[in-house]
Amino acid sequence: MKYTQINKVHIDYFNNLLGRQNVISCKKRSDYSMDHTENLSYVPDLVLFPKSAKIISKILKFCNKHVIPVTASASLTGLSGGALPLHGGISLSFKKMNNIIEIDKENFQATVEPGVINEDFQNKLLDYKLFYPPDPASKGSCSLGGNFALNAGGPKAVKYGVTSNFVLNLEIVLSDGTIMWTGANTLKNSTGYNLTQIMIGSEGTLAVITKAVLRLLPLPTFKSLLVIPFKNNSEACQAVSKIMLHEIIPSALEFIEKRAVMLVKEKLDIDIPFTTDNEINSYLYVEIDGGNKKVIFEQIEKIFEIIQNFDCGESVLAETSSEQNKLWKIRRSIGHAVKKHSIYKEEDTVVPRAYLVKLYDGVKVIEKKYNFKTVCYGHAGDGNLHVNILKENLSDHEWNVVLNSAIKEIFQLCVKLKGTISGEHGIGLVQKQFINIALSGENISLQKKIKAIFDPKNILNPDKIFM
Repeated sequence: MKYTQINKVHIDYFNNLLGRQNVISCKKRSDYSMDHTENLSYVPDLVLFPKSAKIISKILKFCNKHVIPVTASASLTGLSGGALPLHGGISLSFKKMNNIIEIDKENFQATVEPGVINEDFQNKLLDYKLFYPPDPASKGSCSLGGNFALNAGGPKAVKYGVTSNFVLNLEIVLSDGTIMWTGANTLKNSTGYNLTQIMIGSEGTLAVITKAVLRLLPLPTFKSLLVIPFKNNSEACQAVSKIMLHEIIPSALEFIEKRAVMLVKEKLDIDIPFTTDNEINSYLYVEIDGGNKKVIFEQIEKIFEIIQNFDCGESVLAETSSEQNKLWKIRRSIGHAVKKHSIYKEEDTVVPRAYLVKLYDGVKVIEKKYNFKTVCYGHAGDGNLHVNILKENLSDHEWNVVLNSAIKEIFQLCVKLKGTISGEHGIGLVQKQFINIALSGENISLQKKIKAIFDPKNILNPDKIFM
């Protein structure tokens, strides 16, 4: 596809439409050229800051007419390059569409704009004793719009589900400027095709989301967090299924390699309040929540019984919010610590929970075969293992060429284990070369046809997801 180069006429149009204060055409454009994916950079020709769906409608109608690519973005915390403006054009930032429009306590719903920061939304809900479970590690900086684009999950997905389980209805703008709602503000909806769900996880390639109606839950009254050190990494993975098989459904069940914890300590100077003895190699974070403190205590006791069958160190139980926040800070800081240590590629592998051991062991075999280092951690309760491949001393050729063979083997292993190549980070730019490992040619062809129906001129986040 040949896209139109932005010129003065286009810039004047956008200045008049949005006001000069909402258009960036100078060197500051480079601030919107990167997310958290390796060291990739694609500078947009313009950055626009709309404040309403009506303005976005006019932007898209103009860009569709002139064949100017548009890439939606907000916080740029993605890990697959999905919000990078690959062909320049417009970076459509939602930083100024960050309103929590309504919290409807009676119906357990909220209406939000895409620029709302996940943690800000969760904190606001506390005033109403309500709860929105999707909580990515970057919840303090990631936007809800980005969460919608990638169908984000986070630690609580094991019990409550991912973003798609909590989106009822969406206001979207199509590539030709048409504004529409995708569904209804109801828990049940069997009226036509489910356009709401096809938008979630579509990475901004089908339409631009401008509002969302979200399902909420009552805030759990109590929770406890248990950190269990393991001497054997494979045993830590095995313990995940053992816990779930005993009719315990944790609100979080996370696996963390010791290497990840030590990087947090060394690179971010964060205190580690549990053992890091030489014999320890990994940890499980197990959080239990609910409305009955006695039931939570009984489940914690049962977990202690289960882990007696494994070679573990001394566990730490956090019952106060302060203690729990200190522990969660370690988990949520891993990505930042890894990035301070080395450029890295993060593979968002996911398999059925019972196969997590085989996935982890297989990754370590591939690591040894290709002579690189990984830092592994993730949402073990739903089989989602984040594999951070460190560049460290690898040559550019090893990093950019040879490593692709290793990543391909990791993804082939995932599919062999009945899993797939991305659980919550999306395909975006960097994983699209591998998508045919997970999807058949017929599947890919059908998805491309769907894209063409929604966006016939291919202006919305072009050349993402598919080759």
